[in-house]
Amino acid sequence: MRWTEPEGHGPVRYGPPVPSDGLPVLPELAAVLAEAAGRGEGEPVGGGPELLAAAAGYGARRGAPAEAGRVVAGPGAPALLLALTAALGGDVLVPRPCAAWWAPYARLLGRPLFHVATPAECGGVPDPYALLETVRRVRAEGGDPRLLVLSVADDPTATVAPPEVLHEAVEAAAAEGLHLVSDETWRDTLHAPHHTMLVSPAEMLPERVTVVTDLAGALLPSGWPAAVARLPAGAAGDGLHARVLDVLTALDARVAAPVAAAAAHALTEPEPVTARVRAAVRLHARVAAAVHGAVVGAGAFARPPQAGRHVYADLGPLRQALAAHGVGDAQDLEDFLTARLGRPAPGGHRFGDDLGALRVRLSTGPLLGDTDAQRLECLTSPTPLELPHVQRALMLLRSVFDDLRDDAQRWEPPR
Repeated sequence: MRWTEPEGHGPVRYGPPVPSDGLPVLPELAAVLAEAAGRGEGEPVGGGPELLAAAAGYGARRGAPAEAGRVVAGPGAPALLLALTAALGGDVLVPRPCAAWWAPYARLLGRPLFHVATPAECGGVPDPYALLETVRRVRAEGGDPRLLVLSVADDPTATVAPPEVLHEAVEAAAAEGLHLVSDETWRDTLHAPHHTMLVSPAEMLPERVTVVTDLAGALLPSGWPAAVARLPAGAAGDGLHARVLDVLTALDARVAAPVAAAAAHALTEPEPVTARVRAAVRLHARVAAAVHGAVVGAGAFARPPQAGRHVYADLGPLRQALAAHGVGDAQDLEDFLTARLGRPAPGGHRFGDDLGALRVRLSTGPLLGDTDAQRLECLTSPTPLELPHVQRALMLLRSVFDDLRDDAQRWEPPR
């Protein structure tokens, strides 16, 4: 077991789960899954015809048509990323910070992994100059960088990469001959979809980009693992498709048949599913805005959340106040906020960020209540932030951050 520094701070291999929507299962999806529960035969490795056709249609409606033979399904995005990493070979590049589940699969395969700084505008994609310098350095040291994993709508930073920033990063990756895996799990959770332009790297470099979408992002409950990957066209895509299926077969990584039925139904986007997605996104956007307000109101930094169900906060400006509570790094911060808030608050080191930086991901799902009835009330209320249980949760959050702000002000030297 590898430990953070200094010793005793906890295992770095702990991977916080993706932020859940915290909502009851949509009854229509539960009915589809229940109807398929009697299917004794397993789903084929890589997905059955119905699931793959639904996934191809889902991509086509987003401007990225693909034949069913270019789509692969697996029991969650981690299984697909593992298969892609094994199939592509070479060293792996990821932005810093990045989703907590990206790095472990490279390490599991014994592949060197290198973090690349992100631009000031957003997380999820590497700064193009930092990317070029990292590739140059790795090759000079005898490495073999081949794969860049990125996300336009990002976990953990909750930002969306502007098209011009993404274009520069994709151009740099193409110039170095890298294959890109675009994690688009959160693309359907844009808080302001009519004002935020999301462009996929696959639209810029279709012959070298594989798009991975975990359906837990918007369409399925996180406890029903299913994800789809859209592979490039052409001969390169043929070879990659075959190698990915080989790895998935070796792992016997199949989507459970009842989950596959629910996933296929969700991917066709019937009205009950799309209505739930829209309502859930609106709800989490409101709560995320309130969390962001509490963070910046206390004097900490956080980019305004644009997607997902989380806020990524930098409490560096409150370092002196936190030091009085024994907080000196991200692990200490995680322990401190988890204890104060009564819910997990994973530190930035879980996402590949510097241990010494006081950064933390705050999820919105736990603020919606402790019971399905409370969470469903949030979903249907026109003013969810005014519900008593949400108000209490936000009041606790604000009080923790306000106390830190007050402590920081007491530490300020007199003017």
